Order: sequence, then C-alpha cells, then structure tokens
Amino acid sequence: MTGVQQFQGRLEVATRGKGLYEISGRVADWLDGHGAGEGLLTLFVQHTSASLTIQENADPDVIADLNAFFNRLVAEDPRLYRHTIEGADDMPSHIRAALTLTQVSIPVQHGRMSLGTWQGIYLFEHRASPHRRSVVLHFLGEAEAVSG
Repeated sequence: MTGVQQFQGRLEVATRGKGLYEISGRVADWLDGHGAGEGLLTLFVQHTSASLTIQENADPDVIADLNAFFNRLVAEDPRLYRHTIEGADDMPSHIRAALTLTQVSIPVQHGRMSLGTWQGIYLFEHRASPHRRSVVLHFLGEAEAVSG
C-alpha cells in the first residue's frame, strides 16, 4: 500500500461549435502519466455554457440524437430571454448547461477508469461558435505499486 495521493491537471478542449466531443482517451492518458492505481477521478468543466456527460460511444446516432433533442428542448429565440447581449445561442447554452453536469466522478481501478463497455466521457459544447474549454482533472487515491 502506497498511501493516499492526489494529482491535479487540466485538459484544454478545442470545440468547433455545438456538439459532444469525446475526451475519454485524453483523460486515460493523463491517468497513465500519473501512475494512478485505485481511487476516484473527478472532472470539472470551468464554463457556464458547456458541460460534461458520460454517454454511449459506440453508435454515433446517440450523439446526433442528443444534439437534436437539446436543440428542440431549448429554443434559440431571443424573444424568450433577457440575457441576449452575447447572441441568440448564449442564454440557451446556459440553460443546457444547467440541465446537464459541470462535474463527473469516475472510480479508478488498477489505473483504469471504471467506465462501462459502451461509455465515454464527453465535453458537451452548447455554443454555436468554436471555443477553448478547460476541464480540471483531480485524482484522489493510491498510485500503482512499482515492482522492482
């Protein structure tokens, strides 16, 4: 047993506008680079118009359907909102972010995220134009034992 350790980092995610951007591989690489063993990984997006979700990563129709659903659910009609100074998509993006998550926590076992077979981690961009989004990573747990 190596004792409890913690590691923090940040991922910058460049988006091309509205949509879901899978970041699972980048997060797994970050864990590998820190020698994570058993513990808990928390991801937090530092924005009010983007969010995080864990969703199916096998069938791209799931992602397309999620995008279409949120576009129907939250109209981009400036007549509906007071906060319109940043464009027709800004207030709807805040609403979409409020309906989803700004943070997710994932158990880590043997240095790997305990995601299900078809699960992936996504940054959910709610704005129409490209953005650079920051995701803070925090691992709390044991580092992998090094044999030698």
